[in-house]
Order: sequence, then structure tokens, then C-alpha cells
Amino acid sequence: MAEYPTIVPKATTQRYPIYLKALRRLQAQGIDRVLSSELSELVDIAATTIRRDLSFIGCLGKQGYGYSVEKLIEVFNEKLGSGFDEKIILIGVGNLGHALLNYNRWDYVVGEVVMAFDVREEILGSVEGIPVYHIDELEERIPKGCRIAIMTASSNVQEIVDRLKKCGVIGLIDFTHQHITVPKGMIMKEIDVVSNIQELIFETNTMKKFEG
Repeated sequence: MAEYPTIVPKATTQRYPIYLKALRRLQAQGIDRVLSSELSELVDIAATTIRRDLSFIGCLGKQGYGYSVEKLIEVFNEKLGSGFDEKIILIGVGNLGHALLNYNRWDYVVGEVVMAFDVREEILGSVEGIPVYHIDELEERIPKGCRIAIMTASSNVQEIVDRLKKCGVIGLIDFTHQHITVPKGMIMKEIDVVSNIQELIFETNTMKKFEG
């Protein structure tokens, strides 16, 4: 297999989880091989784009023979770190945090949330079968090797982020909409539903003008 390139385009990396999700479904159905055209129908991405994206991670399919589903999943697990054992923690078990715990399936692509932390005594214990500890116990309770945290807390956010970094967390999913200074060596992905809706409204209004 070819060596991985140093840099993979951002648009390509954003499509990788989509491919992996489809591949796991194929594997569950007992399908061993898949053509780029067949995968294209599943994910609604052009076959030429799929072949180019897979070439970045050294996966070259054979014409008329396609790709090994098992091998692609293996490569994606290595590339994305998305085996079943990825331990994710949640900070803040309000309405959004509770909903995330309820959804805690992720289509078996990125591991699972294994525990949560909050400041409210009444929420401690267990939510949706996931243990919930006081935030003061973060350093004591955080799973060994934990790299990813989801942040939905509403107070002391920067302090918590700094503590997470010291605990070895290097990836943060941020739902707080607060200004956070990301410590060196940590990557943060902000989830802003409102901004996405605003962008969508703008795009649909623009589309109407062109159609009109």
C-alpha cells in the first residue's frame, strides 16, 4: 500500500466519515467488495471524487473489481482513529447534553461517550445509562487515553478547557458559543446551528432570486 500523503485536503477529510459509515453498513450486510459507482449511490458523491479521495490514503481500487470493504474500514480506522474503543467524554448535561447522551450511538463510527461531568448535584449518577460525575472529579475520573471531549457547559468554560488539555484531551467539540482560547496542541471544532441556519436561509433566498 502506498504511503499516506502529508496533507489531505480538508474537503476530502470531511467526506471520510461519510464513506466509513456507508462501508460499515455494507459490512453489516455481508458485502465484501464495493465499486466506486456503488458507493457513489449510497453516499451521493461522484464516483470520480470517491476514487480521488481514497487515493489520498493509498487505496486504489481495481477496475471492475472495486475495493475490499474490510480493508477500507481497516484503513479508515487507522486514519481517522475511529475504532470502537474511542472514549469520548461530555462536559455539561443540560438539555443538549442529555440529548447527546440519548443519541449515544454514532452509527458505530467514532466510538462512544463513556462518561459525563456536570456541576449540579441532582444530575449526578447516571443519565441514559452513562455515568455522570461532578466536574471537580474530572482529573480523577477521566478515562485513560481519552482524547476527545464534547463541551456543552455554560460556565467556567475556559477553565475546564485548560483542565482537559492537562488531562491529555487534544480534540474538543464546542457547542457553547463562548469565546475560548484553545491551548497549544488542542484542536477545536465549533458547532453553531444558528449560523448554519442563517447560511441556509441566505442560500435559499439567493436560489429563489435566480429561479424568479
